[in-house]
Amino acid sequence: MIAPLEIAANGFATAAILLAGRNSIHTWWTGIVGCALFAVVFFQARLYADVVLQVFFVLSSVAGWRLWLRGDHGHALRVRPADARSLAWIVPLGLACAAGYGALLHAWTDAYAPFADSLVLVFSVIAQLLLMGRRIENWPFWLLVNSIAVPLYASRGLYLTAVLYAVYWVNAIVAWASWRRLARLQQEGDAVLAEA
Repeated sequence: MIAPLEIAANGFATAAILLAGRNSIHTWWTGIVGCALFAVVFFQARLYADVVLQVFFVLSSVAGWRLWLRGDHGHALRVRPADARSLAWIVPLGLACAAGYGALLHAWTDAYAPFADSLVLVFSVIAQLLLMGRRIENWPFWLLVNSIAVPLYASRGLYLTAVLYAVYWVNAIVAWASWRRLARLQQEGDAVLAEA
């Protein structure tokens, strides 16, 4: 049986994720509510890395909201690619952090699947930071997170959450293409203005 709290958490989280894919500022407040509810759901499922992740999401959503509105010297941030050099060290660092945190959870808690849970935590943090900066590459990181999260959540009986994360996987593909197109259109508009 699906708990009402899980339904509410998924409702707000789904709204936030779909709004992010559409580059809407409303992604942030809906995300704050959904993540606060998910913190309770994951605590009850003993997915402690996910509880920490939800707290991070609430705090980063407040910051992301402000960045999207005024992050570029008082102007709204634009969708743009991330620096390739930064991305080159992010993945190995993320894997090392996930292994370390997973080892801590394994040694000191009764966490279920501490390493998979830690991978979801670390790569969600990376994806969220890229999303906050309106970087196109946040979407491939969300694809990775969703690929790990679907079987993890299903294994804990969080079937609604697992199904919705599969939907989020599809949304990440669509959003990735949409954000690349938007960035290209912005660059073309800049080129036209520069020539005028």
